[in-house]
Amino acid sequence: MISFAVVIPAYYEEGTIRDVTERSILQCEKVIVVDDGSGDETSGVLRGLPVCLLRNETNMGKAASLWRGMQEALARGVEGVITLDGDGQHRPEDIPKLVQLAIDNPDTIIIGSRLHDRDSIPISRYRANRFANFWIAWASGYPIEDSQSGFRYYPASLLKGIELDTSRDKSFVFESEILIEAGSKGIRTKAVQIPAIYTESMRPSHFESVNDIMRITKMVAGRLFRKGMNLPGFYRVIIAKEK
Repeated sequence: MISFAVVIPAYYEEGTIRDVTERSILQCEKVIVVDDGSGDETSGVLRGLPVCLLRNETNMGKAASLWRGMQEALARGVEGVITLDGDGQHRPEDIPKLVQLAIDNPDTIIIGSRLHDRDSIPISRYRANRFANFWIAWASGYPIEDSQSGFRYYPASLLKGIELDTSRDKSFVFESEILIEAGSKGIRTKAVQIPAIYTESMRPSHFESVNDIMRITKMVAGRLFRKGMNLPGFYRVIIAKEK
């Protein structure tokens, strides 16, 4: 078995965060929630739960919240960090699937992949994710199943050896860039299938499909340019994959 912590970034999640957190506690004794300056009762509804609650005084963005939670987890001496969203889009009950794959594949990022469940994903989100997959996989140098899923296991060895921009405008860029950074260090990903959960009762996503995909694409383009367009990566993602 490996020791790990669960990190849940939360921003205006008073309607779902307690349920997600309670279910996470059943899977892991180390649960860290980072309230990213919410103006509602996101922090308040967690009173009485045996969790580490961190709060950003102002909204710093998902990247900064994830990184703060990861650093807290590393300070507790864990071997890995599981991240999942606080809006109910990910099932804490699927954590054991990621952990088991991590045990079988040390020093690997494990991603909970949803794209197999195409009929459950809004078409605009599905197309945006596929678009992002292509670019991120190219820059990373190998095929990636679901580059936009935030339900992941990160090995501590990776998190201890990277430095990435976590400023607010990189909120949804961070999770893409860390895959590329990992690829440059020889650390790859493996995927385990999880259900795609999109319900009418869920609050609107903080992810802005057009703007955030453009920010991700700009980051990836810069990475590719610095790598001389990474033609070996293009070959592995496009040509070798099709054979």
